[in-house]
Amino acid sequence: MSHTPTRTSPPAAKAPTAWTLRPARAEDVETVAELKAVVMRDDLERLGRYDDHRVRQRLRDEFRPAHTWVIEVAGAFAGCVAFAPDAHGPGHYLSHFYLAPEAQGRGLGTAVLTTLLDRADARAAPVRLTVVQGSAARRLYERAGFTVESEDPVDVRMVRAPRLTSPRRPAGGS
Repeated sequence: MSHTPTRTSPPAAKAPTAWTLRPARAEDVETVAELKAVVMRDDLERLGRYDDHRVRQRLRDEFRPAHTWVIEVAGAFAGCVAFAPDAHGPGHYLSHFYLAPEAQGRGLGTAVLTTLLDRADARAAPVRLTVVQGSAARRLYERAGFTVESEDPVDVRMVRAPRLTSPRRPAGGS
């Protein structure tokens, strides 16, 4: 995936006026691990699964800069997302999608997710992800068309089939 140019949000959205995705670098791992610990803490504590060291180490073990993007707003770190080929089937796997608390609730997550889903749709590729039970992020994914494939007491595995766009007709055509 190449660098995405700055995008401007639609007027009705609450997203910041400009954001970018830049390819992650190996040195981003600690910033991303810390963000994960902050963002996931409440959900993992609610499930009795928060371990301060483990949450960061798991991110370090899974961090793949080649498939991870850093989200920036006005040049500052605002979050991250991984979007990799799905190891278990066709399509993509979305993971490690974290926004800094101050960047949440403003439409940024929707804007970033829409960009990634548009890329998958252009390839007619499904997208899978896993979200923690009870996470507010599940509503974002459901609004984007994800449905539940399976779940257990901790995780909800979701999938979104590609949305195929119909060919555009030339103006004035019959």
